[in-house]
Amino acid sequence: MERMTNQPARDATIDHSMHDTRDVHDHAGGGDHSGHSGHDPRMFRRKFWLSLVLTVPTLVFSTGLQDILGLSGPRFPGSQYIPAVFGIALFFYGGLVFLRGGIAELRSRTPGMMLLISLAIVVALGYSIAVTLGLPSMDFWWELSTLITIMLLGHWIEMAAVMGAQDALGQLAKLLPDQAELEDGTMVAVADLTVGSVVVVRPGAAVPADGEVTEGASDVDEALLTGESRAIAKSPGSSVIAGSIVGAGAITVRVTKVGGDTALAGIMKLVADAQASKSGAQVLADRAAGLLFYVAVGAAVLTLVVWFILAPGDPGFVLERVVAVLVIACPHALGLAIPLVSLIATTKGARAGILVRTKLALEEARSVDVVLFDKTGTLTEGRQGVTDVVPVAAGEQDAVLALAASVEGRSEHPIARAIVAQASALSVESATEFTSLAGRGAQAKVGGRTVTVAGPRVLTERGIQLSADLVNVSREFGAQGKSVVFVLDGQTVLGAIAVADVIRPESVEAVERLKRRGVRVAMVTGDSRAVAGWVARQLDIDEVHAEVLPGSKADVVTALQAQKLRVAMVGDGVNDAPALTQADVGIAIGAGTDVAIESAGIVLASSDPRAVADVIALSRATYRKEVQNLWWAAGYNILGIPLAAGVLFGVGILLPPALAAALMSVSTIIVALNAQLLRLTRLK
Repeated sequence: MERMTNQPARDATIDHSMHDTRDVHDHAGGGDHSGHSGHDPRMFRRKFWLSLVLTVPTLVFSTGLQDILGLSGPRFPGSQYIPAVFGIALFFYGGLVFLRGGIAELRSRTPGMMLLISLAIVVALGYSIAVTLGLPSMDFWWELSTLITIMLLGHWIEMAAVMGAQDALGQLAKLLPDQAELEDGTMVAVADLTVGSVVVVRPGAAVPADGEVTEGASDVDEALLTGESRAIAKSPGSSVIAGSIVGAGAITVRVTKVGGDTALAGIMKLVADAQASKSGAQVLADRAAGLLFYVAVGAAVLTLVVWFILAPGDPGFVLERVVAVLVIACPHALGLAIPLVSLIATTKGARAGILVRTKLALEEARSVDVVLFDKTGTLTEGRQGVTDVVPVAAGEQDAVLALAASVEGRSEHPIARAIVAQASALSVESATEFTSLAGRGAQAKVGGRTVTVAGPRVLTERGIQLSADLVNVSREFGAQGKSVVFVLDGQTVLGAIAVADVIRPESVEAVERLKRRGVRVAMVTGDSRAVAGWVARQLDIDEVHAEVLPGSKADVVTALQAQKLRVAMVGDGVNDAPALTQADVGIAIGAGTDVAIESAGIVLASSDPRAVADVIALSRATYRKEVQNLWWAAGYNILGIPLAAGVLFGVGILLPPALAAALMSVSTIIVALNAQLLRLTRLK
């Protein structure tokens, strides 16, 4: 289905204010230091190219540059003023964005990068004007022009990287169609849908709002919302999520949630909140960037004093050193080092169904020692399922199961539902004269036979003796915490069916992956020790806390923390809320369409426990990139400031302001590119 380019309906459906993608330059002391928050990288691109054009005549007619290079450029009356004309034009056209940013930093009392750049170009402008008006020294216009142009190039590349990361999140908003088809064929704007509206979603189209399927069946792709790799079969009664893509069959959907209440809106809000939060590493980088301003100003003043004493007859050289120090000390790379990595990490996580509520939670996940899983609804599916069918006559498993399903077809008991679901692929006869045996089972006529599906109590009441084999099987199932029912034809026992909470097929791999990463795995549940032990054995979990009340799960977390362990609690976010809050990292699993879980730092949009290992993998990869960027950015400034000040002048090494600007931009680009490598992290 072709998407319309304008999207007023979509914007009205999801309030974009809730995913305000704040500029990653909100650093250096916590304020907005960028001076260009909200600027499009296209603006910097436009300013860069025009500034580059204006720089060319400045370089061509600059006598100072020609003297340095030993060249003789064009000369004619008045040509000495051409660099000044273009230099001043460049100052106000290309440099204005830095000046505005510097003023904003002064007003907010959070001096930083923009103020340093502003000081450098204002000093360069003032000195150049003085030289042009007669001060005996080398002109400085070419330095000013190249400085501004290179700064604009660095900002363009940096903002493009930032916006690229933000656009990845913005793609979520584009999942919604602009219009929806009502059941009478009328096309309406998605924003006009209300709870109770009935819409038709055709093959290949996106679901316009959260709802419930009332007619039709189709496989629906929810990968971009939940990270689920395979399409999910939907039929009448199934819930669907706004933005998911319908497969081969058309479905009719009754809308249950619209606008900001939809799962898509909730996911966007969680990711936006995470991007607005700060990790411990980012707080450290912010403080360092804020401190660097004062270090830079102090270094510039010291450079001015020292070189004025050592070279009093060469004010142009002294000025070069001061401007170079101010430029190279700009905390550009340092300010970008952490925010861009975090931005990419949260958007990458969102695409994989990992919704980070706070960056601190993602940062903490890397150092988790033990993952404590809740059992029901997390490692298991939270529903009863048939685990074993044991017939008296060999090879009669399907016949026994089909008979039981015939009897239980009209029952709503969880065990009955499990038997019917297991027999869905078999030929099941219709039953008559259905009778519920309160608390004991059910009975019905199937093909003229009186068939009973019931527990051991009914056998005792009827005086029916089990064979030794069935007695042993029944005891074995009981020891595993399974519920056992028997299928009777009159007074004859045909077989036994064991039912238990179904273990998720992904849980085995989830535990294996965590153990391979060196993480301990434990399980907590309110179920009996027999049930918990059986599940633990199936999943190879050695540490089990059974018969724990919901309110006491937090005590289990506390006990583990008392052993100096960092604990990640994984639960469904309902009765596990206290434990999720107590844990070092709370991970709510299986959120699906309910993503507003306040007790967890990380929310998994799908019910796949394997994503817990992905959380740890993403956390470790993110932290590595943050450390790499911090070392690079800090090392650049530690080495660059002394070089710019001229400490190696005696061995012939000098750092002109333009080269300082180029190195500062290169450093920023390296940090940005290194952050982009985080995208290569594989999440399974």
